[in-house]
Parts: sequence; structure tokens; C-alpha cells
Amino acid sequence: MDNRRLFRVSATALAAAGLLVFGCTPTSGSTASDPAASHSAASDPAALKKFYDQKLDWRACGASGFQCATLKAPLDYAKPDGTEIELAVARKKATGPGTRLGSLLVNPGGPGGSAIGYLQGYAGIGYPAPVRARYDMAAIDPRGVARSEPVECLTGAEMDEYTQVDQTPDDQAETGLLAASFKKFAQGCEKRSGDILPHVSTVEAARDMDIFRAALGDKKLSYVGASYGTFLGATYAELFPRRTGRLVLDGAMDPSLPARDLNRDQTAGFETAFQSFAQDCVKQAECPLGSTSAAEVSTRMKAFFTTLDASPVPTGGSRPLGESLATTGVIAAMYDESAWPQLRDALAAAMSGDGAPLLALADSYYERDGDGAYANLMYANSAVNCLDLPPAFTGPEEVTRALPSFEEASPVFGKGLAWASLNCAYWPTKATGAPHRIEAKGAAPIVVVGTTRDPATPYKWAQSLSAQLSSGTLLTYEGDGHTAYGRGSDCIDTAINTYLLEGTPPPNAKKCS
Repeated sequence: MDNRRLFRVSATALAAAGLLVFGCTPTSGSTASDPAASHSAASDPAALKKFYDQKLDWRACGASGFQCATLKAPLDYAKPDGTEIELAVARKKATGPGTRLGSLLVNPGGPGGSAIGYLQGYAGIGYPAPVRARYDMAAIDPRGVARSEPVECLTGAEMDEYTQVDQTPDDQAETGLLAASFKKFAQGCEKRSGDILPHVSTVEAARDMDIFRAALGDKKLSYVGASYGTFLGATYAELFPRRTGRLVLDGAMDPSLPARDLNRDQTAGFETAFQSFAQDCVKQAECPLGSTSAAEVSTRMKAFFTTLDASPVPTGGSRPLGESLATTGVIAAMYDESAWPQLRDALAAAMSGDGAPLLALADSYYERDGDGAYANLMYANSAVNCLDLPPAFTGPEEVTRALPSFEEASPVFGKGLAWASLNCAYWPTKATGAPHRIEAKGAAPIVVVGTTRDPATPYKWAQSLSAQLSSGTLLTYEGDGHTAYGRGSDCIDTAINTYLLEGTPPPNAKKCS
């Protein structure tokens, strides 16, 4: 199990795009060390004019109708005449009929999820037809992610080893091994990506989005961000409130919380999702974890993790299924209730001695392909999270003291997720952000969407962000899964479509099921 705070849309819904979020989360603070501190959103410094005036050279790419280009941005916004970086961007032009409304940028979360992968694999072909008819669907892979100067940290073999490290240490020796694995990961990132590593903050990604907005010819940014993408969108609104158009923030994060609180809240969110899975499981003909109650399912799940900690089961390959990979596989299925049948089958197989199906779920979470190569999702995830907020813990002793609160938040996942939160303690680059409220005074209405039993971004975060934003309005989906738009609720989809197409936000506190 890797560092948590992975905030992305579900792997099931986005199989074609390959997305997900955890680690050391978000901020866009305005402290002296913050990359945003020297930026005035009211006007573009003359030194940035060449970036805002650039013309994109679009070319056909991917599936029919998609175009790609390369956007230039400064590596360091404090030194705009210095090194430049190249960021991958893509679009699919509005299909018609109807008057074109401009561009609609999308981001699936992470941090580390490829926005271009999401655009080409889902949003550009799967968003409601009326939206695609009137918007050019567009995306930018954030700096450090996928096609945009990707952060690299470990080889595939090293990442295999890393994902199998015991994250529920039982003694000092195991604690030392876990800390050593986090240090090796951080050192690998510094060695392979040292130049970009200090410059992948959410603030900088938001500023890149504004350059992209200008290159697209849009006066204002319209945007749908999911999961961590909500923090990116809120940060944009904070930096550029007068350039904020129609923003939808689905599966919201709370920028006012420090990393430890974010991680603990997310731990509780996964417990809530697991309890929903457990209640459903006992209603099925063959639930591998019991048939009497959700409490029995939880008890047997925790017991099976303990068994795997001592005795991993074979998978037919070189990687046995131990507790860490099994936990990751279970968590992967919490993002989308449509994955619950697959999880039941995988658990039944693992409990019968075949760990391959549950390992496959873990691999989908980590974006590991059949050849043992990993996408850069988890590398970018840590790089952004550890830069955006000071670490949740500074050493193992702090984790040990916090364990009771994490285990109270989740008897099933608490211990492992507490220890997973240690990773940023060893990060080579000091955090530039800090937790703070985002108000975005002067921005147009912003729709914040929350799901009541969301595993990765707890509902109370959406309540908090919508209250912080001066123009925020809360739209609630009473249900399971991570994020709500495009996941089967006509009520949610109609409210968001109406806002995107007509500019009319839903009434504040509107609820859908």
C-alpha cells in the first residue's frame, strides 16, 4: 500500500484513462515561500507576456477528432526568463449544434492523474452530448504528470518492492524497514527528477492552466475538476477570480485542513465505504467474509489482512499477495460500487489460495501494466502532495502516538493508512504551501459537489469548501462511490449540465439520489 491521499475519479469508471490520490495533500497558500506569492492575478507581468501570447501548433492525435499541442511555461514563475518547460495539452472541438461556449477544461484528480488520458478515454467521448456539442473539450497534463515533464522515481522492479513493504509494522525492525522504503522512494525522485521536483505545486499548475486558457482564446476558464481536481480548480479561482467562468468541483477537498487531518478524514471515508460494501456483501448469496452482519465482514476482513501479513498467498507470478497489496486491492474497489462484485470474487479467490485477482485490483490502482512498468501516477502524487502541505508526520514516533485516532476512524484500514502518511517526512523538497481557507472573492458562481458516502473525499469536505467559497453552492449526491457527475444520477447530471450550458447554478444545498 502506497502513501495515501490519492484523490482521483474511480479506476472502474476511468479504466481507459487510468487515474487516482493520496500522500501529503493540497494547498495554494500565500506565504512568503509560496510560488504564488510574487504573482498578481490582476495583470500578467511583462516577463510572462511571451507565454500568454504563444500560439499552439495543433496536430491530430489519439482517437478521431482529438488534437494535441505543446504549451510552454516557466519552470519557476519567480524566474520567468529562466528555464522553460513543455506541457502537453489536448482538445476535441465542439461538435455542434448550438452556439459554441468556449473551452471546458477537465481534470480527473490524483494528483498525478493524466487529464489528457481522462479527456481521450472518457470526457471527450462520454460527457453528455449537449455539453460536448457546445464546448471544445480540453485538458492539460499538469506539470510533473504523464506527458508534462513527468516525475520519475523508481524502476519497475524497485516499485514492485516498494508496494510490498509491510505498512503495519509490528516492531522496531519493521518500522525501520518502512522508513527506509520511504527514504529510498524520495531519494529516487530527487535523483531522477531533481530539477522539476521543487516546481510541481498546485499553485504552479493553476498558473499553467491560466496560460492554457489564454492560448485557447478564452476570456474566462470553464472547468470540471474531480477529486484533487477540485483543489486545483479552487486554487485557480483563488488566484484568478475575475477569470473564473463556470467551475464544477466534484468530490471536493478541503484546503483548510492540515495533512494529518486530511489523511485521517480520508481514512474514515474508506471505512464508511467499506461498511457500505459490507452491508451489501452479506445480502449476496456468497459473501466470502460472512453472511450475518457488516460487523462480521469487518472482523473477518481485518483477520484476513493479519493472516496475509504473516503468510502471503501465491499469485502465479513473482509477487505474492501480502497484506500491503491486498489492502490496496480492497481500497481500489472502494472508489466505485460497481467494483464490489469483482472484489467479492477476488477475496473469495485469495481466501482459497489464489491471490492473482486481488493483485490485479492493486495493480490497477498503481497503474502497473502487464510488463511490470508503472505509470508516473504515484510519483507525481507524492511530489505534488509533499510540496503542497507540510508533512502529516515528521517521524515514526508521531505516527505511533496518532495510531489510536486513525484506528478509531477505521478499524479496518486505520493502522496502515496512518503509517502510509509518513512518506512526506523524508521528502527532499520543503513544502511551499500551507493549509488555508479559499474564498475566491469576486469569482462567478462555483458548484461544489459532494457524495455522502464518498470514500476518498468525505462529504464534509464538500460542505466546508462550498461554505468557504464566497460564491460556492453545494450540490449533494446521497449515495456511494467517489464523485457524482456522470455516474448515473439524472438529478446530478441535469443540475450540472444546466449550469454548464446556461450558467444557472442549482439552488444551494440541493440534494439528489
